[in-house]
Amino acid sequence: MNYPKIEAKEYKQRVEAMRKLMAREGVDLLVGFSNLLEIGIVRYYCGFAPVNESSAIIIPAEGEVVVCSGQASYDYCQIMNQLPESRIAILPEIGEVSGFEYDTEGQLDFAELFTQIKNEHPNVKKIGFIGRLIFPSIIMNKLKTVFAGAEIVDFDDIHYEQRIIKSPAEIEILKTNWEMVSKMFEAVVPKIEVGMTERHIEGMFEAEMMSLGAESYVQAFAPMVATGPKNSYISMCRNTLRQIKESEIINLAAGVCYEGYNGIICSPLVLGEIPQKIKDAVMCAYDALNYASEKMIPGTPCDVVLNAYTEYLTKYGYIDYCPYGSLHSTGMLECEAPIFSVDNKRVIQENMAICIDAYFKGMEWGSFRVEDCYLITDKGAKRMTTYNDKALPKIFK
Repeated sequence: MNYPKIEAKEYKQRVEAMRKLMAREGVDLLVGFSNLLEIGIVRYYCGFAPVNESSAIIIPAEGEVVVCSGQASYDYCQIMNQLPESRIAILPEIGEVSGFEYDTEGQLDFAELFTQIKNEHPNVKKIGFIGRLIFPSIIMNKLKTVFAGAEIVDFDDIHYEQRIIKSPAEIEILKTNWEMVSKMFEAVVPKIEVGMTERHIEGMFEAEMMSLGAESYVQAFAPMVATGPKNSYISMCRNTLRQIKESEIINLAAGVCYEGYNGIICSPLVLGEIPQKIKDAVMCAYDALNYASEKMIPGTPCDVVLNAYTEYLTKYGYIDYCPYGSLHSTGMLECEAPIFSVDNKRVIQENMAICIDAYFKGMEWGSFRVEDCYLITDKGAKRMTTYNDKALPKIFK
């Protein structure tokens, strides 16, 4: 298996690309914030993602970029920061959430750091920020106080738009993710047995992904093993000590994170004799994904893809069990903005990485997902996670 990395020069290119977008919008200073919910904002520009703290990055229109670390992750930041011509600042406001206090030499708070930056860039009139759902008020209030009179604007949409078309280096890393998660399912699923608990199976997935070279599970959730009519109904869940039984639905959702990028598979499983109703529903979901993915050709509005999916389910009588047809970008998050919807008619473009998620919910025997990752090539969508394509027809047909 190949283990590629993002080179330092690409991080510099990303900052310069963002500076062009800042200039377009008249923004003089950009402040991005990351926590464990959206760890990719800061990592996208410098390669640093803390272990048990938050992080931030400050990008002026020109001059030195500041990468912001908490106290505990400072040494790690020095190793992981790949952005040339940047400096690292230690800030208590992004330290450990327990409020543990360090006495670290050279530590600033954000008011002091923003004051330094204002002295270096005295003509800041417009500031962008990234992380609208997670940006802490304690940092925002100090930003507003130090830069009193400056206009502060939301830059989330522009940031995520920058991430949607993948570079050649990103695609190589994503290919490693997709190969890794496919091999993980191929290794783990045949070992699942009646009587195992959901948490036991979760541990099997985690052990296998680490042995393959993942840095962690996907940056959204730990492996989810939702079993039986009741537990499988839950869209997102924490695993329990429930033991799996024969002839019941098992909904497996697991992914890997490698070099900050993610690969995901969702796949149903039944051990022992499979009821015909379950066979029919699973194969309909699988066929619907194949039918919809054929429409993902560069230049095609996404409503064509989503409408094809819902029309297929309507034709075969499953539309009432489908709360949504999900088509979303993937990369540094398993599910990341911008979303594709019938209303926004976002156009499919070459070098996008997209997940299709067929979610069947609320049948009398339970619920399940079929989800795979696709790379948009010049000819159309290529299914990059290979397990479902091999396993589902074999198990359920």
